[in-house]
Amino acid sequence: MRTAIALAILVMASLGAFALVKSQQSAPVEAPAATASAPAPVTAPPAPRQVVRTQTDATEVIAQAAGTQLAQAQLAQATIRPAATPAAVTPAPTPAVAAAPVPPPAPVAPAPTCANPEALGTARVVEIDTTGGPAFGFEHFKMYDFLKDKEVVLTFDDGPWLNTTPHVLKALADQCVKATFFPIGKHATYYPEILKQVAAAGHSIGGHTWSHANLGKKTLEEAKEEIERGFSAVRWAVGGPTSPFFRFPALRHPPEAMAYLAERNIGIFSTDLDSFDFKVKKPDQIVKGLMAKLTKHGKGILLMHDFQAGTAKALPQLLAELKAGGYKVVHLKAKTPITTIAQYDDMLLKDPKLNPAVGASRPLGNVVRTIAGE
Repeated sequence: MRTAIALAILVMASLGAFALVKSQQSAPVEAPAATASAPAPVTAPPAPRQVVRTQTDATEVIAQAAGTQLAQAQLAQATIRPAATPAAVTPAPTPAVAAAPVPPPAPVAPAPTCANPEALGTARVVEIDTTGGPAFGFEHFKMYDFLKDKEVVLTFDDGPWLNTTPHVLKALADQCVKATFFPIGKHATYYPEILKQVAAAGHSIGGHTWSHANLGKKTLEEAKEEIERGFSAVRWAVGGPTSPFFRFPALRHPPEAMAYLAERNIGIFSTDLDSFDFKVKKPDQIVKGLMAKLTKHGKGILLMHDFQAGTAKALPQLLAELKAGGYKVVHLKAKTPITTIAQYDDMLLKDPKLNPAVGASRPLGNVVRTIAGE
């Protein structure tokens, strides 16, 4: 009996399994639902980071493993120059290379200190904007009063000159003061090395015509040539730009020439106190005359001549009396240098006196030949 029952159960189970398989073969196929015991999808391990610096904008781009959406998005946004050979994969990330530091600006040389602790010194430096040709000096022009009480400006005309200008430079250097020079163009070509010393000492250098001509007796074109040749000669002698400052010879200011200087943005300088050192030759009289005028007026632009031997000898005493009287020296500096005109620059280069090679078309042996003696 028991055996019959067991046999019946086995037959029924076999028939049920056959029916289940048959039904699965005839049903439509559907994707099996994920179960808790199903294995997770297999993903590739993330690739190590690679730092790439572009040469165009120095932007650092971090590229993740190729094939992932994040890596594709990053690579699409950044322009990366591909390497010829893929870099070797290392387990540690490559550190970013820091940008080269910007070099600091060149150090500014300190202003030279005065070796003389008891020197008069330069109390103030003023910058002159010469746009439109402003004019200074109360003897002729009353518009610009920039000096305070007991302030003086030292100016020297007609140089450079041998045996006088160097003495003037020494006296100024001994007292650590700066001045403004108005050299004659011809004199600048005679002694360019002296005018270079004036510039090297830090003094301002303007112009005083080519030949010290009275421009009141010249046509406008002649006056222009005198002015421009003078500035070109000074630039040639100094070897660089100078100041757009001009003083008329004999302080004669023809209106046409003044208008021309205004067009050229050149400042005009007359004087407040004239030393008349071209008439007064004795050094002590030059000092006495200037100090008397200063006592009366209290301040001013002083006109002297480094061409005059009396002034070269008088200057140390004058500077000592200025200090004793409580006067202070003001130095004039131009806001912008003068631009010379090429026509007059070329004129100097073609001058045989300045350029001996000009006109030397024949060999020396064809020009000079010994005909007697050794």
